[in-house]
Amino acid sequence: MKPFLPLLLALTGFAAAAEPALKFTDPKPQTYSLTLRASEIDPRCKSHPEVGFVLEAAGKPADTQRAQVDTRVAPRGQLVIWLMAHSQPLAEKVNGYGLHYIQVAYAREWFAKLNTEPLDDSQHLGNIRLEATTGIDASKAIDIPVPDSMKERAYQLVKALAKANPPGRWEFFLTKDGKALDWEKVIVSGASHGATSSARFGIAQKCARIVMFCGPRDQLDDWQALPSATPANRYFGYSHVLDGGWSADHYPRSWLLLGLNKFGPIVNTDEAKYPYGHSRRLITKYDVKGDANKAHGFVQVGKNPPKDAKGVPLQEDVWRYLFTSPVDEVGKPVPAEPETRMNLRKKK
Repeated sequence: MKPFLPLLLALTGFAAAAEPALKFTDPKPQTYSLTLRASEIDPRCKSHPEVGFVLEAAGKPADTQRAQVDTRVAPRGQLVIWLMAHSQPLAEKVNGYGLHYIQVAYAREWFAKLNTEPLDDSQHLGNIRLEATTGIDASKAIDIPVPDSMKERAYQLVKALAKANPPGRWEFFLTKDGKALDWEKVIVSGASHGATSSARFGIAQKCARIVMFCGPRDQLDDWQALPSATPANRYFGYSHVLDGGWSADHYPRSWLLLGLNKFGPIVNTDEAKYPYGHSRRLITKYDVKGDANKAHGFVQVGKNPPKDAKGVPLQEDVWRYLFTSPVDEVGKPVPAEPETRMNLRKKK
């Protein structure tokens, strides 16, 4: 390989996919699926029943965490952290792209009890999300210490996986001193509530990419406009237009506050083809029989997605784009859509 080629690959965003620093040497390549309890990995973990975040419920473990990697697929050298309940279809999908996958037990249950938006605090939900994901003391409404945050539990899980599953090469995602995750190798993703927390975390912590299905929202907050540690071109959103979060301007508003119109217009993936003009704002109008609830879940990787005549999921190219397209390839900036309401404290 000529000396200038690695630099060229890095500049074009293809380094991880074209010449990965990570390689598997598994003598028996296969899919590895692991389940580990947070409290067994880290004895500092505690329950927080005040927000429904516990280690055990009804005598059963409630802090189980999942991990999956397929050593038959050439690794891209990136890890997906999923901020919702474990999704086996998603794990298999991203493994197929050469990505590692983990699902972390963290305080996402707070949303059922603390989902209020006081008119005098435009950072209320955002600060709760920040504390739940990082352990930073950001909100008076919740008390989540570092060991129980998503950030620390993800680190402890990956560190444990490096010992429990050597063929998976999980140590690749740790810093050189082994004291933290190397977040520039990490994709944080979620749907709805998880998409919103993914975005809030990305503002606080520089990540490789943030993938947001049907989100983010927090429609009365404005944390989405805060200076972001994760560059704006690394945020990717995908929504159905019949989703209530879209029709009420929650998602398009957040996308504009994040500055995603700098990278292209809103693109209808039913009509456009990969790579969708390198936009970061993708939508679908697929027929869900007018059901807003189905629309909400439609964009996610599920068990029985609609398929074409060849049996390929109709959204396959969209999902692949969201998780693997080079982040430095972007569309042309466009003005903010005037029809999107930015101040949702006011009525239409």
